[in-house]
Amino acid sequence: MRLLLAAAAIFLGCFMPPANASDQWVPVRDVSLEVQPGSPLDFSSFLPNGVIDADHRLVAGEGGRLAHAQSPKKPLRMLCSSLAWSPASGGFPDHEGAERYARQLALHGYNIARLHFTDASLMFGRQKDFDFDPETLDRIHYLLAALKRNGIYWIIDGLSSPRGAYGGHDDRWEANGDLKLRLHLDEEAFVHWKRLQETFLGRVNPYTGIAPIRDDALALVILANENGIEFDSVVHERPGEPAYEKALAAPFNRWLAKRYASTDQLAQAWGKLGDDERLETGTVRLPPDRYADSLRMRDLQAFFTELERASATRMSRSLRDLGYRGLISAYNNWPTIQTALSRRDVEAIAMNTYHDWVGGYAPGSALLQVSSIADGANYLRMIAAARWIGKPFIVSEYDHLFWNRYRYEAGLVMPAYASLQGWDVLCRHGHGPIVLAYGEPYPHKRAMLPYAIALDPVARAGETLAALLYRRGDVATSGLTVPFAVRGEDDLGEDMQAREPERLTELALTGGIGLVPADNIDDRVGVAQSRTQAAEEILTALRDSGSLSGINQTDTEAGLHESDTGQIRLDRRAGQLRVSTTATEAAAFSSLREPIDLGILRIEQADGDGLVALSAIDRHPSLAQSRRMLLIFATDAQNSGMIFRDSEEKVIEDFGSLPVLIRKGNVDLALKRRAKWKISPVGLDGTVYPPVRSGAGSIAFRLSNDTPYGPTTYFLLELEDG
Repeated sequence: MRLLLAAAAIFLGCFMPPANASDQWVPVRDVSLEVQPGSPLDFSSFLPNGVIDADHRLVAGEGGRLAHAQSPKKPLRMLCSSLAWSPASGGFPDHEGAERYARQLALHGYNIARLHFTDASLMFGRQKDFDFDPETLDRIHYLLAALKRNGIYWIIDGLSSPRGAYGGHDDRWEANGDLKLRLHLDEEAFVHWKRLQETFLGRVNPYTGIAPIRDDALALVILANENGIEFDSVVHERPGEPAYEKALAAPFNRWLAKRYASTDQLAQAWGKLGDDERLETGTVRLPPDRYADSLRMRDLQAFFTELERASATRMSRSLRDLGYRGLISAYNNWPTIQTALSRRDVEAIAMNTYHDWVGGYAPGSALLQVSSIADGANYLRMIAAARWIGKPFIVSEYDHLFWNRYRYEAGLVMPAYASLQGWDVLCRHGHGPIVLAYGEPYPHKRAMLPYAIALDPVARAGETLAALLYRRGDVATSGLTVPFAVRGEDDLGEDMQAREPERLTELALTGGIGLVPADNIDDRVGVAQSRTQAAEEILTALRDSGSLSGINQTDTEAGLHESDTGQIRLDRRAGQLRVSTTATEAAAFSSLREPIDLGILRIEQADGDGLVALSAIDRHPSLAQSRRMLLIFATDAQNSGMIFRDSEEKVIEDFGSLPVLIRKGNVDLALKRRAKWKISPVGLDGTVYPPVRSGAGSIAFRLSNDTPYGPTTYFLLELEDG
């Protein structure tokens, strides 16, 4: 009886989302998602991908910005397609599928792709070390060639899976295995990693006639994904187990012995040692609790930094010995002071970041259901402060995760501020950014899931907007850069989680920020010399010096942030982000108490939260002149039959299934132009349907995303002389 009552309590505690009523959510009718050439969603005419050859290989150009080898003074913006396929998401496509997929990526505006977990795919089901599955290897080689033919460069992880190319494992996509840690400690692990590069990157691709490592299309190698020692230790931490692996104890003791002359000297530095701890016998213990601040922890961080820098140098040298000429990065997450020091020697900085992170797909997985605008885009600011100025900066992974109801914000927050910062690559993470159709028979494509943006109309609308704001360059790069002075090891403290404080990273919402060695910074105004400073103090100095306009409306205390370009305005308290440029005007809002005037576009009212954007997509990249404009209206989307354990929809019980449901919404819009006009729904594949609104003279209309042809996030606004 007790078990029955418990089961009943669980059942009664589960909620179908209240918004799943048929009058609020409507099913997507589209099946094919292949964008039609020449449609409003085909961006290849104004975002063309060129030939990839020696003259056009990507290099660190002037100021550390990515550029073509033949034109190093002309910075590029690379919109990245994340290809993190596994058997659960369908794996790598066959040749015909690869051709279609690569062409679709080009039509969508992608010009670089990141291949992630290729080692896991190659070794899936294999029992012997380095016994790559021949069909998977052939498919990867063909895909690389297809991407290159479509002008799409490559980013490849030297290692993604902690199982590497060892045979006999069936958990290659899980956080098991210790290869990432052993890379720093063990010669056999390094030899294994090196052989992996030789046997995959160093093997001739029969479809290009050249090994990937020597191919001009390979722009960046991330030596090993997320392989910082501290982060790896956190991932592998288990209840009741020591915080740090025993394998770290001996090398830590050897490092301490080089730094301190004796046990007594170490005791004076730390304050106290255990009775059984002796430097001379190598018995000094690792910190028992990583979250307890201590001088022991400070030295452990210094040890990790030295070890990680040496590892990256050694692995980089191996790639160069194999003939690689492209860029190299490492330690692409965990934006702490310690890891920033480990990254300072690598040629390019890559970082991963997430808003409202979700740990898995199992029932009981949870997120917070909070807005990224409400916290001032903190997930973006964290990685902005990890950038080393003067080096290319790559966002190798980011996402505002499903099923967070505010994820429409990501399509505006990340591309707008990535543009403002002058970042070089922007990669929204997922199994893949697109699919060719709904209904593929793979476990991870039967419903929208976290890290599966291709099936999500809201995420796809955001990626469409990113191609315009970021890659096309609608949002300008800041003319202001605030350097954060880095002294080196002296910046390490007793807290292993310490990072640049939020009161300083708020500066990223006004201008560019990044790290600079303290020795390279003069005494000019607008420098963060100390972590005790606040953004407002530096902004005042910049205004006083004339570096920032006196009319800039940034007021950190009021939660108001305006970019120095005047194009971006974030209002935490109102829950709004506004972008106003020549070619695009957009707003993401959780509330709309009064109209939003963006310049040409005015949002009069809406019946709920969402994203509205208007972009010129004809030969006149100006909303004041354009006759053909893409209108994006994104609300929320869920799977059919989703069940939550709580009324706030934080804890998932069942993800449900296709078809995807889009939340109905209405918005009243007006344009400060006069013309004969019509607005037509655009399907998720780019199909233009008959107009739903038209008029002459003043342009004003109520728009519903629930059209006679099914719900959509896209509309085409066309103007003629009236």
